[in-house]
Amino acid sequence: MEKDTAGKKAPDRLQRLREKRREIMALSPEAALDRILEDPQPAAIVHSLPINDFYLLVHDIGPDDSLPLLELASDRQWDHIVDLETWQHDRLDISAASRWLDYLMTAAPDRCVRWAIEKQLDLVELYLWRNLEVRIREHDQDPSDFGPDFFSLDSHYYIRIIDLPAPEDETVFNEEHRQGFINKFLNRLADYHHPAYQSLLLETAHIIPAEAEETALHWRNVRLAEKGFVPFDEAVGIYQPLRPGQLPARALGAGGSAETTDASLPVPVYPFKELASDTHFARALQQIDAGNRLNLIQHEFAHLCNRIIVADRLTVRNRDSLREVVKKACAYISIGLEQLAPAAGKVAPEQAAAHISRHALGDLFRVGFGRALALKWSAENWLNECWFAASGLRLTFWGEKWMGILGGLLVKKPLFYDNYQSGKLYREFGSTTEIEDTESVFLQIKKMDELLSLMTIHLRHPSSYGFLTYKNLLLTMWATSRLGLAPDMVTPMEIDAFRSFFTRLFPDGDRKGTGKEGRIPESMRQSFLDWLSGETGLKPGEISAQLGPSFAELFEEIEGELGTVAADKLDPRFVNLFLLEQPRPTESGN
Repeated sequence: MEKDTAGKKAPDRLQRLREKRREIMALSPEAALDRILEDPQPAAIVHSLPINDFYLLVHDIGPDDSLPLLELASDRQWDHIVDLETWQHDRLDISAASRWLDYLMTAAPDRCVRWAIEKQLDLVELYLWRNLEVRIREHDQDPSDFGPDFFSLDSHYYIRIIDLPAPEDETVFNEEHRQGFINKFLNRLADYHHPAYQSLLLETAHIIPAEAEETALHWRNVRLAEKGFVPFDEAVGIYQPLRPGQLPARALGAGGSAETTDASLPVPVYPFKELASDTHFARALQQIDAGNRLNLIQHEFAHLCNRIIVADRLTVRNRDSLREVVKKACAYISIGLEQLAPAAGKVAPEQAAAHISRHALGDLFRVGFGRALALKWSAENWLNECWFAASGLRLTFWGEKWMGILGGLLVKKPLFYDNYQSGKLYREFGSTTEIEDTESVFLQIKKMDELLSLMTIHLRHPSSYGFLTYKNLLLTMWATSRLGLAPDMVTPMEIDAFRSFFTRLFPDGDRKGTGKEGRIPESMRQSFLDWLSGETGLKPGEISAQLGPSFAELFEEIEGELGTVAADKLDPRFVNLFLLEQPRPTESGN
């Protein structure tokens, strides 16, 4: 009877603990700290926090103010903090290790030395080898032989703390702090268990550094891989594209069965808290009942975010940084779901939920990313054979917008050119629509390049033109042809010649002081098409069908830049859409 009662109480306690944890994670960092410490059982709450959520909470609060939480934390939570904070790729960061070991020592001194020699012995031996010189005194040896920098706690092992280069940010942890921590750690260890102290110094004096670092790194990677922080070479596999037809079904044990996950296990909260609600992925999750299945997906999504962090070589120490990773993961999963939809862009939440249950989130991410990557590969292939690259021109030739879009496609991982609409020049693609819009502009660039390749264009060195673009190149060639000029190569126009052309471009008279924008007559627009037709051999209708929207924008830009300017007020320094001879600097004497 007592066993039955105890068995009923355990799930109730776990449920209350989950509810407390959910409430705490919804609070501000400072309020969360107060709420934990005010609880009758604060250690139970801290231990129930998923280790990555605990890590982010410590950083949100601030390590200096999180010492009470560090004191309550489990050994696994300590391991996770040290694993993430004390390594730079595959090398131990001595400054960071000193700082975080000092935090743990301050939070719980005796426990820290026990944890160090029982759980992190490889790391501690490597750390001490990098920081100490150890000498063992023979029975007939005088201590003065070691020099004034050596000291001993037992008259047998003599130690000198090695001077190291100052860390980059000495305001965080300087040399004085490092040496103070080492002294504090050694003294506490000698008091805690002197044989362990002597054994540690003996091992430190005789380790093989490369082997010790490899061993410590191995166990660190094993622990991190359990949370999705797999080694970099494995993590980058998340960017290996998948086509919808190649999408495999879930394997049992990897998320295919709800029975494979215990609902009582703590589920990472922070990644799901940062999900935007207006995505296909978020709407699909609303169709999945709470329970083991949803917990499993939540675990899987957290692991996917961790893989992205490793693959992108990011350092995520706060919710803002995590939010960007979550947004990226959610966006490409949503794009993957759009690729699986029977009708483009029409994603039914119920169908999306079925795909999430049937396929691994990492595979759906790869389908979505594959859609953007295919566009990047298309741009790279075009770059190898296009006219503009063969002519030795730079990306600036395509003007600000088109250059931005091409630049986003040609980086290692394709990005969407946002032009600071959301506060950033570039960001991750957020939907299939953004990929398609980028693709549409890229096709216009390709067609413009094909048009230019059909023309006879003789250029001087591009730098001699100042800021050369396809816009001022075409318009200058058209203007010189309209004026009956036929230079052997593209040459900036004299201002008087340009004024003559300008009066034809804006034949509605002098607009000085009126503030009224002049309009380019349809006859001039047709003249431009006819000139292009004569230069390329294409029919005006063909040109208009392929590049009509781009040329319409070009003429609107001309009207916006020059439409309110009177002909006699034209200044070559402020005309960007035509190549004009610049005035020479006036000479001044004393």
